[in-house]
Amino acid sequence: MIAAIGLLGGTCNAQGLTTTEEGVIGGAAVGAGTGAIVGAGVHHAGKGALIGAGIGAVTGGVVGHAVGTQQETNRRLQGEISAQQRQIDHQRAEIEELKQSGSGGTDSAQPQMNSNIEEESE
Repeated sequence: MIAAIGLLGGTCNAQGLTTTEEGVIGGAAVGAGTGAIVGAGVHHAGKGALIGAGIGAVTGGVVGHAVGTQQETNRRLQGEISAQQRQIDHQRAEIEELKQSGSGGTDSAQPQMNSNIEEESE
């Protein structure tokens, strides 16, 4: 049974499994092995393997789903961070361009700004 699960896992891997599916297969394999060992102690290795496989599959599926959800959240957040970093880089480049093109114009804008302030106070 463990060999069959291993072969199934190996063949499905070529098609690309989700983390939930990987968890189910891995959990079933570990559960079947553990169940067989425990079941052998009470002379029911086959039943122990089946029960262990079922419990392992459910547990592995839950854990695999949680891991997959977390990975997807991390991918989405990383995409947002990358987009924001590109925007920051673009804005920095614009600021540098404005500094270089407006270095002479900044001084000439200052007196006009002061005259505007004087007019408002009158």
